[in-house]
Amino acid sequence: METKSENACFGGVQGVYSHASKATGIDMTFGLFLPAEARDGPVPVLWYLSGLTCTHENAMTKAGAQGWAAEQGIALVFPDTSPRGEDVADDEAFDMGQGAGFYVDATQDPWAKHFQMRSYVTEELPALIGAEFALDMERQAITGHSMGGHGALTLAMSLPGRFRSVSAFSPICNPSASDWGRKQLSGYLGDDDAAHAAHDASRLMAERGFDGPMLVDTGTNDQFLDLLMPETLAEAAAKRRQQSILRLQPGYDHSYFFVSSFMEDHVTFHAEALYAG
Repeated sequence: METKSENACFGGVQGVYSHASKATGIDMTFGLFLPAEARDGPVPVLWYLSGLTCTHENAMTKAGAQGWAAEQGIALVFPDTSPRGEDVADDEAFDMGQGAGFYVDATQDPWAKHFQMRSYVTEELPALIGAEFALDMERQAITGHSMGGHGALTLAMSLPGRFRSVSAFSPICNPSASDWGRKQLSGYLGDDDAAHAAHDASRLMAERGFDGPMLVDTGTNDQFLDLLMPETLAEAAAKRRQQSILRLQPGYDHSYFFVSSFMEDHVTFHAEALYAG
């Protein structure tokens, strides 16, 4: 692992690190914020999965999460959204290829060689940071924005017991039925509907739900609202009687201005779950 940078931040340290990934077969970069409490021992972990076109850096610099995480004594992990490099497959469209890994393990060419983002985020990176930093990997929570909100919800429901809480900002809620999802899931996973369902938050909610509290915020002025389809997740959660807070925030759009406006709510929400018991 190579340290790219470390900066003092709200009494803690915001670091950027890279390492050779076996999952993706290429060097990967991630951000990690450690609060001051990490100097004295392991702290809980909140994962932040970013959206389309983003790197590890977008949320790290725009979401305003570190100050609230410092107040709660929580670490923040900012993974990249895909493998990158000249030898990594890509697409001319912004919503496929580099910057658009959708947090799945691709099975189709040319993507399968490097696009193993589910394994990277759920297996390889947790093992690395758990070994290298003062993190309590028994206390994890997860959040994300847009494509990252899709990732947070689907990973939380697919890995029972891993995350104590899940939240999302303007998530893609029903990708197998949306133009933000059908192309990508078919490209990465083929045309098997069962494979798509395993990465669809609304369908996972209907099938299994989440074993903890859930918070989702979406703006009523989100320019991508028809692609996000929050109503499908709300309907599935209501039918399942899922423990959840699903909010439509009047006047807000899809930007990081929206994310930063409600970041305090989300970090506080996760802190309650991470420190419960």
